Amino acid sequence: MTEKLITKEEIRKLLPKRAKDSYKNVFGHVLVLAGSAGMTGAAALASEGAIRIGAGLVTLGIPKSLNQVMAVKLTEVMTKPLAETEEQTLSLKALETINNLMQLRNINAAVIGPGLSTHPETVELVRSFVSASKVPLVIDADALNALVGKLEIFKAARGPIVITPHAGELGRLIAQHATLIKKEREKYPVEFSRETGAVCVLKGYRTIITDGEKVFVNNTGNPGMATAGSGDVLSGILGGLLAQGLEAMDAAKAAVYIHGLAGDLAIKETTEMGLVASDIIKAIPKALKAIIK
Repeated sequence: MTEKLITKEEIRKLLPKRAKDSYKNVFGHVLVLAGSAGMTGAAALASEGAIRIGAGLVTLGIPKSLNQVMAVKLTEVMTKPLAETEEQTLSLKALETINNLMQLRNINAAVIGPGLSTHPETVELVRSFVSASKVPLVIDADALNALVGKLEIFKAARGPIVITPHAGELGRLIAQHATLIKKEREKYPVEFSRETGAVCVLKGYRTIITDGEKVFVNNTGNPGMATAGSGDVLSGILGGLLAQGLEAMDAAKAAVYIHGLAGDLAIKETTEMGLVASDIIKAIPKALKAIIK
């Protein structure tokens, strides 16, 4: 299968246009299900990535004991305290509230996984939520771990799915060692997408994006982006683009390209060594300007 390089011109055509009489609901509402004790940063970064890429509204669903700190930290993002386990992770009891929230707030896309934990009850929540999903869904981090050995859940979902694993996470999903994934970076994502119907974004140097039929390679980004939280930002950007109406494959390509370009622009001020994930978020507007002009 021939790989195709993602270009700035291609991404420019994919970016949604904004009418003069637009209002926030036109640009979609993203639900982010993320965070646990000690991992609130992942939830914040994913949520901020979604709002910065242009989603009209973002709601973060967070374990209720962690809600207050997130409500203070996140200015533009709404928060929803949800039922939690004793270990301050999302409880299966939160599922009914989440499903009601999806309807009441007209959620257009969801992101699940950043900092979520692999608590057994949280794992059950992830499996139930994904299998019943009707909206475009980004699955990352601990939500991917929750689906190991349960690939049939991807087929059960009624909305498009994009997964954003690194080699280790994809390896766990398909029972292959990460070393093999790294050696044949196109083969395994393609096989996964063909089997499940999900778009696979295999993160790393020259990130691979595939739907099982077409394969794209991204050449933006730099080694400074190998830092905690960078992948959470990508998940948020992707969710924000899905909420704005992009198809799953197009949203994946655009998110990866913009994320990498923002990192490239950020290191002009921070250097690769000094880059942190929040610098990538701050550089998203610069990346968008560089693409649009």
